[in-house]
Amino acid sequence: MTPELTALTLAALLQAVQFILYAIPANLELGTRYTGGSRDYAPDKPMSKRTARLGRALENHFEGLILFGIAATVISVSGQSSALTAVCAYTYLAARVLYIPAYAYGLNPWRSLIWFVGFLSTLTILLVALF
Repeated sequence: MTPELTALTLAALLQAVQFILYAIPANLELGTRYTGGSRDYAPDKPMSKRTARLGRALENHFEGLILFGIAATVISVSGQSSALTAVCAYTYLAARVLYIPAYAYGLNPWRSLIWFVGFLSTLTILLVALF
């Protein structure tokens, strides 16, 4: 397996961990009657800021993982994996790991800078694949 596909696999596992980090406090705060139900109505009380941030960080990972998944797949299938693309793939993964606490604890502007590093790493892989 290429380093890019390994990073993609680890990023997918990270997403599962993020889901757990969000789901546990959301269930505790909102109650399983709401979270296990059809959610046809608003919850009786809002989630804490940190739990809501964990939810938004999870959503952001879904969005970023789509683009990174394309980049990792294209570079691997086309046989263009290199030291640069491997470094970019693991940089993306590290950025995603750091993004979770940065978002959860409201570390601005670090959260945005960390996100940008991951995004730039993904773009770099895509550009290498084209050129």
